[in-house]
Amino acid sequence: MEAHLLEWLNLSIRWVHMITGVAWIGASFYFVWLENNLNRVNPRDGLAGDLWAIHGGGIYHLEKYKLAPPSMPDNLHWFKWEAYFTWLSGVALMLVVYYLNPSLYLIAPGSDMAPAMAIAIGFGSMIAGYVAYHFLCDSALGKHPALLGAVLFILLIAAAYGFSTIFSGRAAYLHVGAIIGTIMVGNVFFTIMPAQRALVKAIEDNTTPDPALPAKGLLRSRHNNYFTLPVLFIMISNHFPSTYGSQYNWLILAGIAVMAVLVRHYFNTRHNSNKFAWTIPVAALGMICLAFVTGPSSTPAAAVAVVNSNAETFSQVNKVIQERCSTCHATKPTSPMFSAAPGGVMFDTAEQIRLLAPRIQAQAVATQTMPLGNLTQMTQAERDLIGAWISQGAKLN
Repeated sequence: MEAHLLEWLNLSIRWVHMITGVAWIGASFYFVWLENNLNRVNPRDGLAGDLWAIHGGGIYHLEKYKLAPPSMPDNLHWFKWEAYFTWLSGVALMLVVYYLNPSLYLIAPGSDMAPAMAIAIGFGSMIAGYVAYHFLCDSALGKHPALLGAVLFILLIAAAYGFSTIFSGRAAYLHVGAIIGTIMVGNVFFTIMPAQRALVKAIEDNTTPDPALPAKGLLRSRHNNYFTLPVLFIMISNHFPSTYGSQYNWLILAGIAVMAVLVRHYFNTRHNSNKFAWTIPVAALGMICLAFVTGPSSTPAAAVAVVNSNAETFSQVNKVIQERCSTCHATKPTSPMFSAAPGGVMFDTAEQIRLLAPRIQAQAVATQTMPLGNLTQMTQAERDLIGAWISQGAKLN
């Protein structure tokens, strides 16, 4: 029952995280699009620009003030809770998935790191990441956006490399995402919202607002916009072991992050010009190249020789799978961590094993991300045996 309740807790938090994340990302995309598409030609006095749009059967007219209207409107809509609840639900999800079972999901297989130390590094990195980011933005480097972006990228990929040496591949990716997510919500809480409150207070007090604070808030909002696509990839990455499971997972993350930022930049600028249209084919080509270079290596010749010389290979493979994999992947898992087979993957019969051979190859042989945390102690020889059997056609007899 404990495993069943934990699964539903995971589901509930993940669902909240997804719902609030969609709301936050949608608002971020919309307002950056709005800012980029304002008509700034001869705006009405006091306005920075306006925009006409049609959606949902209606026509809208939106105006942006250069700084603030003469008086506060009766109803002013704020956008903050989406960001806060996305971060809070993300931290809760990290706690449920990684920190409650650090030996299973967090710590790299074979590592002797204490669970408490791993958790401290994971959570501490989120705070340290935001502090470092905030310091760099407020330093002289902040006046050079391109250079600042390059430095931030290098630091995040350095963090990804460091995490990959102590955490599992999945946890390494998710903690990079957690750092970025903390930076994003920190921008909202510590910069964007204070700037907006100061603007509103100045209007209420009938004083001249400080233009520097809204400008700073707009800049941090743009940072959040470019962070979004890399974070979205990280959120779905645990479904793709060929990325996080690779020995070069940090480089793969770097490549995908660059492509994501390029694509985001195209969408941010495409209405003004198409000079960044080249980013789309470049990103597509980059994905093709990554798919090629991350392909599984060939099966060791020694293992192939074992298969060719042994007519009872499947019985050996089946024995390994039943001992190392079926504690979780069975109709009735014997592992106390699961009340049902994860992902619906079951190895109860020979035919199920044969049909799932490509997934076994990807996760147990090529990337070695399964068994989780290698708790069942699958050996390299056993992985080679399974890989050789699959390379020879995954025959049952």
